[in-house]
Amino acid sequence: MKLIGSTSSPYVRKVRIVMAEKKLDYRFEAEDVWSEQTQIASSNPLGKVPCLIMEGSEAMFDSRVIVEYLDTLSPVGKLIPQGGRDRAAVKTWEALADGLLDASILARLEATWPSRQANERSQAWIDRQMEKIDLALVAMDKGLGDKPFCSGIHFSLSDIAVGCALGYLDFRFPALDWRARHPALEKLATKLALRQSFTDTLPS
Repeated sequence: MKLIGSTSSPYVRKVRIVMAEKKLDYRFEAEDVWSEQTQIASSNPLGKVPCLIMEGSEAMFDSRVIVEYLDTLSPVGKLIPQGGRDRAAVKTWEALADGLLDASILARLEATWPSRQANERSQAWIDRQMEKIDLALVAMDKGLGDKPFCSGIHFSLSDIAVGCALGYLDFRFPALDWRARHPALEKLATKLALRQSFTDTLPS
């Protein structure tokens, strides 16, 4: 398998961590989707990463689709329950973490898009996205509470998704200082940082 992605993308990081936790072999191909020379559209018509190229050149995209597929490839470190409320709970945590990331990226693009002048940027739009981030952090911290992991006593995709979202805030929004206001999340992030899969995929 070949994974096309960027080392700064939190969605790509989520896939890479799942690959590592599942002990799957793959080749990583770096791609800058913002470059005029990007070839990503030949694999993903949406022009986004991550994109997984499987044997036979079939392409799979969207991180949620990819990680669900990867979890079926090996019985090692099962990350998503097979069905029922447990599965729905894990996928809801992933949706919440990915939603936080969506808002983060929209806020950052509005604030840093190079072809715009300062007076062309919408502070109201940025504030709206930052409010979503704050609300998501509050919900995550409350949902985690005193549990060792997001979905209970076992490490799962819930923790990978949340860990990638928190890591992206550290990477792109260092002034946010979410740790001071969300002690449960801070404890989880400290624990996740000790895992080799998280250490090896720090954004850059």
